[in-house]
Amino acid sequence: MTDGYHIMPLAEAHVERLAKLEAEIFADAWSENAFRNLLTHDYCHYLVAEADGKIAGFAGMTVIAGEGDVDKVMVAPEYRRRGMAEELLRELFALGEGLGVEAYTLEVRVSNEPAIRLYEKMGFRGEGVRPGFYEKPKEDALIMWKRLS
Repeated sequence: MTDGYHIMPLAEAHVERLAKLEAEIFADAWSENAFRNLLTHDYCHYLVAEADGKIAGFAGMTVIAGEGDVDKVMVAPEYRRRGMAEELLRELFALGEGLGVEAYTLEVRVSNEPAIRLYEKMGFRGEGVRPGFYEKPKEDALIMWKRLS
């Protein structure tokens, strides 16, 4: 338990609630089936944070060939600024350490300054831009890397 929330691995019981939260936050939300599909792959590692009996946050990565691609970091608006995203990332990095991950990468909207600051705090550095990567609205993505070696 951390500051009123508990972090645990994603499970089938979370999928429906997680998809609803995702739809509230993102215009290009993942479906229930997309979240359910994550549970079927041993290279997908996803965590949820529960608070007050509901899902308050989510983060996950795909691990392939020693690299962790951080696919998603999401915190419900009412739970932001409590350190939840940072703690979810720390837990992902702990998982990655056990899996031999040597580098992490992610994309973030170039306009998402709070997320960029968090990722920089966690050791990520911008290394490029993917033009037009995001839809709804169309926007470039900053490619960030955290290299451990």
